[in-house]
Amino acid sequence: MLKIKVNGQFIFEVIDENKQKLVNGLPVDIDLCQINKHTFHVLYRNHSYVAELIEFNKQEKTCIVKINSNRYSMCITDQFDELLHQLGMDNLNSLKISDIKAPMPGMVLKILVSEGEEVKKGGNLLVLEAMKMENIIKSPADVIIKSIKVKPSDKVEKNQVMFVFA
Repeated sequence: MLKIKVNGQFIFEVIDENKQKLVNGLPVDIDLCQINKHTFHVLYRNHSYVAELIEFNKQEKTCIVKINSNRYSMCITDQFDELLHQLGMDNLNSLKISDIKAPMPGMVLKILVSEGEEVKKGGNLLVLEAMKMENIIKSPADVIIKSIKVKPSDKVEKNQVMFVFA
């Protein structure tokens, strides 16, 4: 079972049952032929369509498909995604973090962000010198810097809060 939301408005439930496709509970007779890796030829109700996959994000389960020069944005979920949603566990992938602590004792060499700045996951936050090595501390998630609790040349202890996120 797949649930496909098209352009954020139209929802289609597709079930593959006994070699027959059901869309919203109704049988659908469709002929699909793959032309190349991203292009398909579709025959549906005696009409011909060319469908081209423009963009695909596997992690977010979204894609953009061009059908006869019209673009459609799609969000695709399966029965497992629906079950996680029903159990309230669908937002576990978005890491919610309120602060970042020093992973080891050391000295702050350079702060690479400022308060109020938006930082993407993996973005550089600061340079920490520990055991004669420079370590770049990166953001574990998409965050907004609420406050910076350290400044250059500060000595930090392990687990000392260095940044607070909004």
